[in-house]
Amino acid sequence: MNALSASIEGVGFWSDGLPSWADAIAHVRDGTLPDAAPARPAPQVLAPNERRRAPESVAVALEVAHAACAMAGRDPATLPSVFASTHGDLAITDYMCATLAHEPANISPTRFHNSVHNAAAGYWTIGTGAMQPATALSAGEASFAQGLLEALAQLHAGSDAVLLVAYDSQAVGPLAAVSASTGVLGAAFVLSRHPREGAATITLDGIDTATPVAPGPLMQRLGGNAMAPMLPLLDALAGGATQAVLHAGPGQQLRLHLQAAAHPTDASTGAAA
Repeated sequence: MNALSASIEGVGFWSDGLPSWADAIAHVRDGTLPDAAPARPAPQVLAPNERRRAPESVAVALEVAHAACAMAGRDPATLPSVFASTHGDLAITDYMCATLAHEPANISPTRFHNSVHNAAAGYWTIGTGAMQPATALSAGEASFAQGLLEALAQLHAGSDAVLLVAYDSQAVGPLAAVSASTGVLGAAFVLSRHPREGAATITLDGIDTATPVAPGPLMQRLGGNAMAPMLPLLDALAGGATQAVLHAGPGQQLRLHLQAAAHPTDASTGAAA
């Protein structure tokens, strides 16, 4: 069987204080932060009313997904998608549990429909008119690694390109003690099985026994978020490294080989060098 590999045609990124992939690249390379970062993503694929109602988890997922598609020059409606989230939206889960315990008749229908784990995938397909398959998955701390494996497997099975979106938001209430997560973090990748000039490539080298890896700048800054296990890949891409290791489950890591873009683009475009 051929190795699972892909071209990385587009990357989207959003976190507290680093609202774009270009900002993330600049932070990894020289430690800079933008002067004025927005407090919340504002995904343009949603109508204004829906944009205001969408929970933070959905907002960050759609923001990074749209940015990755724009960088790749791909029509979002044509791409199958994989949405990975460790917890979904813990703030809404906390609200649901508290309301059911104290005032069950007062459950908000809007918050109820936002509580499902595939809410972001649903908003994305509605907002973009996408009719391609959408997958939503969770695998604890290995959610990003398993989402990446799913996307690579879909490419290997014949898909031309796949959108991978990973995100998690703040944990609140009693759930924060058992499912910790701080801040808001999301990233998205348009992965293609065909080489593209100027695109970095990623190849799965294997699955190893877990060994400690020194944290990069993004991991040091954003490691408290539940989706932090994806940050070693983003640190590697932003820093031009050739290897990345991802937590893939108890005692296991995915070992990835990276090949930098043949013609690096200025970081102001948001491209990975």
